[in-house]
Amino acid sequence: MERDQDLQSCIEECTLCHAICTETIKHCLEKSGRHSEAKHIRLLEDCAEICQTSTNFMLRGSDLHLQTCSLCADVCDLCARSCEQIDTQDSIMKQCAGVCRSCAESCREMLERGRKAA
Repeated sequence: MERDQDLQSCIEECTLCHAICTETIKHCLEKSGRHSEAKHIRLLEDCAEICQTSTNFMLRGSDLHLQTCSLCADVCDLCARSCEQIDTQDSIMKQCAGVCRSCAESCREMLERGRKAA
C-alpha cells in the first residue's frame, strides 16, 4: 500500500516521538529530582500515547486522523515546553523537545492539508 509523502512523514514523526518520549521517561526517572516530577512524567506519557494513537489512525486510514493529529500537535508542544523547562543543559531533554516540536509541526501540516482538501 502506497501512502502520500506528507502522510508517511507524519507517521514517521509520530513514531519517532513516541519512542523518544518513552525513552525520556526512563531517563527522567533515573535522574530523579525535577526530572521525575509527576506532572512532567504524565505529560511525557500523554505525548507518547497520543503519538502512538495518531500513528495508528493514520496507518489504518481513519477518517478521524485529523482530530488525533490536532490533539497530538497540542500535546507535543506542551511536552516540548516541559522538557525545556526541566533542564536546558540535558542532551536527552533537548532531543525530546526537538522531536516533539518537529512532530507538532508535521501534525499541523497534516491539518492544513486536510482543511484545504475539505
